[in-house]
Amino acid sequence: MADSPPSRPPGGGPRKPAWLRVTAFSGMGYENVSRLLRHYGLNTVCHAANCPNRGECFNRGTATFLIMGPTCTRNCRFCDIEPGRPRPLDPTEPARVAAAAADLQLRHVVVTSVTRDDLPDGGAGHFADVVAALRARLPAAAVEILTPDFRGVAGAVDIIIAARPDVFNHNVETVPRLYPAVRPGADYARSLALLAEVGRRSPIAVKSGLMVGLGETREELRTVFHDLAGAGVRLLTIGQYLAPSAAHHPVVRYLPPGEFAELRQEAEAAGIPLVAAAPLVRSSYRADEFCR
Repeated sequence: MADSPPSRPPGGGPRKPAWLRVTAFSGMGYENVSRLLRHYGLNTVCHAANCPNRGECFNRGTATFLIMGPTCTRNCRFCDIEPGRPRPLDPTEPARVAAAAADLQLRHVVVTSVTRDDLPDGGAGHFADVVAALRARLPAAAVEILTPDFRGVAGAVDIIIAARPDVFNHNVETVPRLYPAVRPGADYARSLALLAEVGRRSPIAVKSGLMVGLGETREELRTVFHDLAGAGVRLLTIGQYLAPSAAHHPVVRYLPPGEFAELRQEAEAAGIPLVAAAPLVRSSYRADEFCR
């Protein structure tokens, strides 16, 4: 039987190609991880951002914890996380994250968050509390944090560096020209400065991520590669943007797998040592393998 034609996303745009088909969200491992997350009352970016790799990762026994609630103070046009007014921080959350990570026997724990522009430190202190709880419960595990930009708040970087995560990740997401349409609350220069400061002041491995297919040009991507290398980024993820709904920024183009291989080579040539580039690569996808 011939394959069915690729689906067309809501609101039109290019058809989603066959290489973006994903594993079904089912299986014993998937159910076990989902049950454990419910038990500890934890959020994951896997669910909140509707990640296409959720089935694969949960069945591998991994998940990326989403701290500081499920509600974001920004409304980026690429993201499926709900914008609005967040609730106060839960002081029990760090211990619950650590307990869940211990139950999953994680060797590499990835923690991200919504953006919390309502907090004086942008949530940096809560990240530090989570890292401390993980260090106490899982001293042998590597800890990777994927943070917002903290809106450039003075002292936020000091808090993060003092927490000593193994990997500091902050995604620039797209090229500067597209920020007003894609990341209206963010600033490209501010994101670069955050990455550069962490790299300059600490031995923490610095990581970033990009989506493609939003309307960027190849030359713009090359410029970003050089900017990231200059900021001390040592690990970079590049993946295909998938619009969560017709209300989000549309997919302009689906890049074929071979083009991702070319982007990886160009990013490496720009000076970034470790690059993961493929249609379904995401910031924390197989992070344990990527960071070895």
